[in-house]
Amino acid sequence: MSATPIRLLLVDDDPLVRAGLALMMGGSGDIEIVGEAADGDQVEDAVRRTRPDVVLMDIRMPSVDGLTATRSLRERADAPEVVVLTTFHADEQVLHALRAGAAGFVLKDTPPAEIVDAVRRVAAGEPVLSPAVTRQLMRHAAGTAADSRQERARERLAALGDREREVAVAVGRGLANAQIAAALFMSVATVKTHVSRILAKLGLNNRVQIALLAYDAGLLDEDGH
Repeated sequence: MSATPIRLLLVDDDPLVRAGLALMMGGSGDIEIVGEAADGDQVEDAVRRTRPDVVLMDIRMPSVDGLTATRSLRERADAPEVVVLTTFHADEQVLHALRAGAAGFVLKDTPPAEIVDAVRRVAAGEPVLSPAVTRQLMRHAAGTAADSRQERARERLAALGDREREVAVAVGRGLANAQIAAALFMSVATVKTHVSRILAKLGLNNRVQIALLAYDAGLLDEDGH
């Protein structure tokens, strides 16, 4: 656990859901609820006021949806991490939110301990998206403007060097840094450097976006290989 509490902003249009999440998260000891918002149009102001480390964001809200709010937030230089709340495993809106920069998603019926763990992991810089769920989302997106998306993705990945490309594929397979280091015969520090360079070169926010781009480019199949 972190010595400094993780600052969390809750965004959901249902006050009962927010109350339940606040009770669940507030009792963890290392997470501090710094604010709440009932709609996507309140998020920017709430983030400015409360300076959260992580935003737990509902997707479907009446005025401004969580996708729009996530994209807007992740364009900020000091952007907090975003975890999307959803009722569906493979939903087009979830995929759009991940492409917009969300670090992962959790289902609203996920056990409380797992939601708390998801917030902790994202605050530590780890994506909350298992390889199995990534594959499910990729299958869900397959075939929709796939050709044009593949061409654009390949053009972007052309900016990478050979080793960076290998690391990008390994990230897409869902491997952790230590696993990538072992597979590619390099140090964990070198892997971290490559990942940082990939993010900077491609203008991406996190490892989830690297995985999606590698899939779009045709570097991975639906089984993540």
